[in-house]
Amino acid sequence: MVYDVVKKNQHLKAAVRNTYQKIFDILPDKKNYSKNPIVAKEGYFFGFHDISPFSHDDTKLLGNQLTIPFRMNTAEDVLNVGYFEHLDGQVGDYIKVGQTYSWNYHKGCRLQWVGKERLIYNALLEDNKLGAKLFNIETKQETDIPFPIDHISHDGVYASTFNYGRLERYMPGYGYAGITQVDHYISEKMPEQTGLFVGNLETGQKEMLISLMELTKVGELAEGFEECFHYVTHSLFSSDDRYISFLHRWVDEFDTFNRHSRLVSYDRQEKKCYVAPTNDMVSHYVWNDQNQIVAFCRIGDTDCHVLFKEPTLQDYEIIAYPRLNSDGHQSFITSSSFVTDTYPDRSRMANLYKVDATTNEVEHLASLKSFKQFQSQTLKHWCCDFHPRMNRKGDIVCFDSVHTGHRALCIMKID
Repeated sequence: MVYDVVKKNQHLKAAVRNTYQKIFDILPDKKNYSKNPIVAKEGYFFGFHDISPFSHDDTKLLGNQLTIPFRMNTAEDVLNVGYFEHLDGQVGDYIKVGQTYSWNYHKGCRLQWVGKERLIYNALLEDNKLGAKLFNIETKQETDIPFPIDHISHDGVYASTFNYGRLERYMPGYGYAGITQVDHYISEKMPEQTGLFVGNLETGQKEMLISLMELTKVGELAEGFEECFHYVTHSLFSSDDRYISFLHRWVDEFDTFNRHSRLVSYDRQEKKCYVAPTNDMVSHYVWNDQNQIVAFCRIGDTDCHVLFKEPTLQDYEIIAYPRLNSDGHQSFITSSSFVTDTYPDRSRMANLYKVDATTNEVEHLASLKSFKQFQSQTLKHWCCDFHPRMNRKGDIVCFDSVHTGHRALCIMKID
């Protein structure tokens, strides 16, 4: 009830949350719960929920290794990049393959697999420009990609991309600290020269699919969009690589915390955009292998998890509401089931759930403490969300957590 009153004012919502959490801090801590034992590798993390860190055969687990103490990172702080050997829930040695200055606590450096033997991540290139590194773990061959990546197509040829400098300017903490990608139009509200791009990893070339100016002409936008600064983020290829979905967001120059957001699907074959009816709010989403999307968004005036049944985003159903009534980061287990998490509740406990989208059944998998020191009060924050991610087989979930008192990369078996 309180959330429904304050949800459209992010500053008020944060103030209310901080107040009631401080009150409940007086009470004894709740005990951690997990359905099965958790393996935690302290000092490591992965990042976002929309890509799996597991290799194609689940024998390797990608991870980022922190090199700094507990604080917000700067442009001078390096992150080690590599992977763990992994076998049926047992995590072996960490193998470092590189390092990067292009990272944040939310999405890491967008480290991900490209096919069976290669991995890719964002990094500064020799000319000090933001790009990506493509590394073959078998041949040890490294290739520079002349543009930063967001998501790699399933055929391993293409990458979605956008301007990270603009993202950092208008969504602080999701770009890269002190590292700017050249954007001569960053002071323009909705320029024609930048937007959503797709790059070719083999040729190093990229092309713009749709500009920010063109996006403002697709569908209806909330009143006052002309006075706001627009950007693109959270892009993903569909399972068949035909569509690229992304979030189109816009903010007031002096209040980037209160943002407008909508989910868009771009048809690469028809060169056409589709917009989900999410009433000015969508936060997190993923595709399944049936070209469907589950997202936490607003339908009418209800914030909920929604399954969009086809890529045009017009046929949908609400999932497990009101059992699930808070924001979360989803990852599909099968085409009809997924895991999702919650932000820390009044007792600073974050929860992990398994959801059946067919029956609307919800199973509680874990409830873990998120200590107060991991919740910063600024927009550029180091908070640690679970960001759950499934392995390829669908029986192990990987997530980031601070329940041990340290940021850690964790895995847990599920039934």
